[in-house]
Amino acid sequence: MEIKILGPGCKNCQALEARVKEVLAELSLEAPVEKVTDMREIMRYDVLMTPGLVVNGKVKVFGRVPSHDEIRDWLKAEQ
Repeated sequence: MEIKILGPGCKNCQALEARVKEVLAELSLEAPVEKVTDMREIMRYDVLMTPGLVVNGKVKVFGRVPSHDEIRDWLKAEQ
């Protein structure tokens, strides 16, 4: 599974990363969580606001920190 956190490293980006890692641990999944901070690369995903979450190449959310349950559902669906 490929997981990317899109954003400059702001407070919400850090919160999203922490939440994703919590869900991975809860589901006993091992997957690298890549931080993408380069705005050109972020723009390739058509993300207008950060933070953004990309799982297996698909943008799941941007502009907010999703709930624990939302992230869990997305990661389970992408297994």
